[in-house]
Amino acid sequence: MSASVRRLLILVVVAVLLYFVIAQPEGAADVVRSILAIIGNALSSIATFFRSLF
Repeated sequence: MSASVRRLLILVVVAVLLYFVIAQPEGAADVVRSILAIIGNALSSIATFFRSLF
């Protein structure tokens, strides 16, 4: 993938994210909260796995 195409894709993603945050701030906050909860649960599960090994 060329640098200009990658730059264009990044710009489009950032623009869509900014529009979503401006148009629906509560929805954007819910999405971020959900993503952080998923990451937290995954890290907790990984930690539990490694604790059970030792």
